[in-house]
Amino acid sequence: MQKVFQAFGTIKWLMPLVGIIELLGGLLFILPKTRTVGALVIFPILIGIFTHNMVFYSQTGLIIWAVLFVIWLWVVFENWGKYKKLMA
Repeated sequence: MQKVFQAFGTIKWLMPLVGIIELLGGLLFILPKTRTVGALVIFPILIGIFTHNMVFYSQTGLIIWAVLFVIWLWVVFENWGKYKKLMA
């Protein structure tokens, strides 16, 4: 895992980009008007957290991930009508 993080460190723009996307997704998710877009931005981050915990941490962080995922699901189901417009 240390080698993986060192490899990510050689790409100087990658971690700032990830941080900016996480912050932007979080801000969009907090604001009611932009919550649907924020949920779309946050979804790949949630998948990354899940896979990282499954592969590297032996499922120790899955409880936190599960809580975040349930909140995400709640927001998606609450705004399902808006997502249906995107799919049409």
